[in-house]
Amino acid sequence: MTYLNFHLIFILPVIGVVWWLRRNEKVVALPWQRTGIVMLTLIALVYTTPWDNYLVAREIWAYGEGRVIEPLIIGYVPIEEYLFFILQPTMTGFFLLLYAGRQGVGKAVFSRPLQRGRPAWLGASFWLFLTGFGVACLTVLTERFTYLGLILAWACPVLAFQWAYGGGTLWSLRRLLIPAVGTPTLYLWVVDFIAIEWRIWSILPATSTGWKLVILPFEEALFFLLTNLLVVQGLILFYQASCSWPIFQKKAEGSHERAT
Repeated sequence: MTYLNFHLIFILPVIGVVWWLRRNEKVVALPWQRTGIVMLTLIALVYTTPWDNYLVAREIWAYGEGRVIEPLIIGYVPIEEYLFFILQPTMTGFFLLLYAGRQGVGKAVFSRPLQRGRPAWLGASFWLFLTGFGVACLTVLTERFTYLGLILAWACPVLAFQWAYGGGTLWSLRRLLIPAVGTPTLYLWVVDFIAIEWRIWSILPATSTGWKLVILPFEEALFFLLTNLLVVQGLILFYQASCSWPIFQKKAEGSHERAT
């Protein structure tokens, strides 16, 4: 199976199904809901591109022979990987909207003032600790902690910022956050295992810990958990802003987005 076929079989159909479920439940659309997903997708693409190119250049992971469109490799990364930077946030964003609709989390909830308090500094402290551990993996520990360190040092500073900015709000919406993160994460764990087994991509043993989460390399499991946290928390904070900040309200006057 090629990387492109992987998208066609495992990723795009899920996006279509979740979008259809959300649309047919006829829930009230959040202000700027499609804009939020587009913005987060662009941010993910820009933020992930140099990091991912570095990993491939270091051969921390690699792609199977004949599994990617080699003429469309940009930098060190194939076009299919850039496509995944777009598809994963889109899929996860749709899961968030689906669960928000089913739990009745709409404009009234997101319009509440931004909360910080104890959850904010506790959450930020936790993610800053993991950031420091990631740096230690890269500078103090052995080479086998390289992939783990790169994941933590890349993702955790942003997670720390999200909690410092609105940790109280994220904590108050944990009943929404947990399934919105957990469902796509569990699914991506399964399909990532399939992709590794089918040698669409592979991980260099010398720069990974060798730890397993059941059957999946620990770093891969952590990567999908953290990236989905980045997307869901970023969207929650964006929707809180879009429902409460006057600048968003003025621009939204006279127009209503249909539910997607």
